[in-house]
Amino acid sequence: MTTAANGPAGPAVRVRFLGDFELTVNGAPVERWRAGKARGLFQYLVVHRGQMLTRDRLYASLWPGADSAAGSSLKVAAHALRRVLDAHPDRPGDSGISLVYRDFGYVLHITGLWSDLDGFQEQVHSGLRAAAAGDAPLARTRLRAALGLYGGEFLRGESADWVVEQREYLRALALRALGVLRADAEDREDFVELIEVCRRTLEIDRHHEETYRALMAAHGRRGELACVRRWYELCARRMRDELAVAPEPETQRLLGTLIPAAARAAVATASAVTGAPPATVRALRSAARRAGTPAWSAEVRTTALARPVRRARPDNRAVAALARAADQATA
Repeated sequence: MTTAANGPAGPAVRVRFLGDFELTVNGAPVERWRAGKARGLFQYLVVHRGQMLTRDRLYASLWPGADSAAGSSLKVAAHALRRVLDAHPDRPGDSGISLVYRDFGYVLHITGLWSDLDGFQEQVHSGLRAAAAGDAPLARTRLRAALGLYGGEFLRGESADWVVEQREYLRALALRALGVLRADAEDREDFVELIEVCRRTLEIDRHHEETYRALMAAHGRRGELACVRRWYELCARRMRDELAVAPEPETQRLLGTLIPAAARAAVATASAVTGAPPATVRALRSAARRAGTPAWSAEVRTTALARPVRRARPDNRAVAALARAADQATA
């Protein structure tokens, strides 16, 4: 089984789970499934391939509430799946796929498989190991490759419990990878990459406050205080309108450090949302890293804020990227 990021040359079976589901067998896309349940069965079996899955487990995951004793839904789906993929266990076709009934369940075998799901997970874990070891260039390469495979949420548009569980796990992995890349871009003061990493993060989680703080801090370093305020206001509006909460105290303190006058108004607005008395705006924590904190920790950091704010000549690429992001965010 091959799971490299870009896949081997001409794998017999290629599966994309991230975003819209796609299956290609011997270069031909599979688009007609004969029975609707065959597709769901195949997706579940591929994710758990090589394992013997009992009928009870398959029914609980794919058809909750159905009578597993009767077994008709599973039999129909398995028969349709074999016909669609030429996956008969006694005479497998050129695809290298075989669906075997064993004891009280089924097991799926695939020879020459490539899937974006496998590649994404392998690249993320490899990148995180490199980051923990202090190998920044390797971590950067692996995590960028992983995010190149993350074309959207797992099985977009489907709502089965097992799909949602897998989707949230992969979403958390993507956010972890983005957090490490964000910290790396901050260390290198690469404003253009930081903007792109933050954009990807907010596409996955529009309430990710660490990302708004990173954007505010980056623009504060460049003396672009109007941008600082706009990102804070976008964060505050989304938190208020969509989650009925105020921004975290750390976000409010950051605004106060960068734009004291704007912070006083923001704190008054936040207290109106939560009903709590306005909090005293305190100085940011020391910029020195705490002892034992890894250099590549994805934890949001404020080291950049400890440096003097300098007015920078805007980078045309960065300004253009920001303008697009702000226009989309406030549309």
